[in-house]
Amino acid sequence: MERAYHIPVLLNESVNGLEIKENGDYVDVTFGGGGHSREIFSRLKSGRLFAFDQDQDAAANVIHDDRFFFIRHNFKYIRNFLKYYQVDKVDGILADLGVSSHDFDVAERGFSFRFDGDLDMRMNRDSDQTAADIVNTYTEDQLRKIFREYGEIDNAGRLSRQLVEARNKKTVKTIGQFREAIAPCVSRLQESKYLAKVFQALRIETNKEMDVLLEFLEQSIELLKPGGRLVVITYHSLEDRMVKNFMRSGDSSGKQEQDFFGNVDSPLIAINRKVIVPGEEELEMNPRARSAKLRIAEKKA
Repeated sequence: MERAYHIPVLLNESVNGLEIKENGDYVDVTFGGGGHSREIFSRLKSGRLFAFDQDQDAAANVIHDDRFFFIRHNFKYIRNFLKYYQVDKVDGILADLGVSSHDFDVAERGFSFRFDGDLDMRMNRDSDQTAADIVNTYTEDQLRKIFREYGEIDNAGRLSRQLVEARNKKTVKTIGQFREAIAPCVSRLQESKYLAKVFQALRIETNKEMDVLLEFLEQSIELLKPGGRLVVITYHSLEDRMVKNFMRSGDSSGKQEQDFFGNVDSPLIAINRKVIVPGEEELEMNPRARSAKLRIAEKKA
């Protein structure tokens, strides 16, 4: 089931980074196919695991045990739901921020330019706004901003103008129509790389991923016990920069507050100064892991 749904990235490295206590409470905020959760749960005896995923497909992968709690909601609500379960503090939190291979491989989800289908990209299919809504309703300036900031696309201005001109002639509803609309902006020599950046930008905006990540990081500090671990796997420079800055300073900008004596006042201690990346063996089995980066931090006592 797991292999068909999603191959977990940096599995041992990330779970080892949690330093599992057999009686501890842990949270996997990106359950997906359940690969990371199953490894965490296998190391618990009396401990509990709380898993979040807003994708209804992930519910089919739940662990059937009284000490496992599946929460079908966005992990930005982590504080609210732990409070609901009367959990004040936890021993560790893991987040694998990548889109599951399952979602990329299902054409109608609209995450991949390899297929045709609705331009959807919603991780939570109950949410109102799709990628098509963004493409057809955002102003040229708004489109330029998301393509530049979330896709780091050099010709974001030209791309936005081209898209607005195309949608004025015909509403863009499908991946095929979208690709046709922006075709004049796409270099044949770097087509896949360019489209990957464009689709990344749309996906991030559709799901408000950067806002959600910041909310989650800020809550994680108050939810971790002293000595508790925060483990995050990132896949693009924007989220990795935010996580790196946050673990270093407790602030997404990376600004480090200092006390009277010049000591850095951060609630977290970075465990791995050098980012952890997949080895060659893992990359051969799972090429999608190529951009993965693992960062681990510990809550100060």
